[in-house]
Amino acid sequence: MNSGIDVQEIFVRSLMDLGLPPGAAKVIWMPLPMLLMIIGATVGVLVTVWLERKISAAAQQRIGPEYIGPLGVLAPVADGLKLIFKEDVVPAKSDPLLFTLGPVIVVIPVFLSYMIVPFGQNLVVTNVGMGVFLWIALSSIAPIGLLMSGYASNNKYSLLGGLRAAAQSISYEIPLALSVLAIAMMSNSLSTVDIVDQQSGYGLLGWNIWRQPVGFIIFWIAALAECERIPFDLPEAEEELVAGYQTEYSGMKFALFYLGAYVNLVLSALLVAVLYLGGWEFPVPLNMVASWLGVNEANPVFQVVTASLGITMTLLKAYFLVFLAILLRWTVPRVRIDQLLDLGWKFLLPVSLVNLLLTAGLKLAFPAAFGG
Repeated sequence: MNSGIDVQEIFVRSLMDLGLPPGAAKVIWMPLPMLLMIIGATVGVLVTVWLERKISAAAQQRIGPEYIGPLGVLAPVADGLKLIFKEDVVPAKSDPLLFTLGPVIVVIPVFLSYMIVPFGQNLVVTNVGMGVFLWIALSSIAPIGLLMSGYASNNKYSLLGGLRAAAQSISYEIPLALSVLAIAMMSNSLSTVDIVDQQSGYGLLGWNIWRQPVGFIIFWIAALAECERIPFDLPEAEEELVAGYQTEYSGMKFALFYLGAYVNLVLSALLVAVLYLGGWEFPVPLNMVASWLGVNEANPVFQVVTASLGITMTLLKAYFLVFLAILLRWTVPRVRIDQLLDLGWKFLLPVSLVNLLLTAGLKLAFPAAFGG
């Protein structure tokens, strides 16, 4: 299989050619992917907020933002600037330390999770052997921040909102983890790079969505619930709990909650693309295209094209899922809290367990197709 371009190896070798020792070259390289990850995640949020406004406007047959930059593309930047300069109000009898730590604990794990998202064979910040479960472990930290925010606000409505947010997140983490376990069972690995490799070679027909359609639906529903997207935005249902755990927040702390939600939405879409839609893989195998064109796979130009197509395919698949999530906002009504918990515990959990057992049986019966 064509491994694509190895940016790290090229960068380190270039610095070594300039006379730097290998250790120093690697130290200079280390912060660059993390910085690029933070910038990319932030830009992804701005794009998603703009898409949310334009797609929502189209669904309601109106124009949406139009004059803040071309087609309103600077509207999210204007929102961010406004929130940065707004007064940071802390309630008089709140716990200032916990009140400040709450939104921080919600946001940081989501940004850290981008480390395991691969955009190519060698285009990933870190290829951790247990990458998918590292993401699940990091995402399980967020409910602590939500509960902390509600408790520290010294507001009964905020506390109830924090409790509901924690209950919702815990309810949907279990079926999500079980659907991921079925993918790991087929791939014989928890590394996101290995999972995409397992789907390569057959183009569109090799993607996991055909072997795990039920797992795909469970994962996407659970991911939407984790991101608190409609119809699962119970923690901040205005008519029930004012604004949930973020009632007392203002300024940049308020913005951090929405930043975390949108970053998590893009991250979830990227992981669905990686786990079920072939990740960076093109619908037609590129090695087959190279053989048709008579191009050597080791050709540097072909490797650059492969890497560029890999990034493009991953982003296209992810933003298609973001588009579906935004359309759901104007299609499905909000559920009640009892319906939300019933769906998680009484339906998704048993179905995900059955799906895991069926995957194990199919792996034994058809090892060639299910990664035996």
